[in-house]
Amino acid sequence: MAFLSIPLAPITPAEQRVLIHVGQGLSNKAIAATLVLSPRTVESHVSSLLAKTGCRSRTELLLWWLDTGDGSGDMLPSAGQADPRHPPA
Repeated sequence: MAFLSIPLAPITPAEQRVLIHVGQGLSNKAIAATLVLSPRTVESHVSSLLAKTGCRSRTELLLWWLDTGDGSGDMLPSAGQADPRHPPA
């Protein structure tokens, strides 16, 4: 895979929330409804995540997320749960 082990820029909290929902298989429209955002804002976050990580698809993005975590292959946290791999600052 051609994704980066370290993102080009830090992943923002908003992007992380979107990524969690992408990991649950939700569409941009469903993510937007859940997070009370416009679908275009969600699309922008996903595009930003792809650019920052060097990924070319949502699937590759999820593989990147799992690969850059603790290596255990644990599933993404549920929406609303903190990701133990990336504690809040």
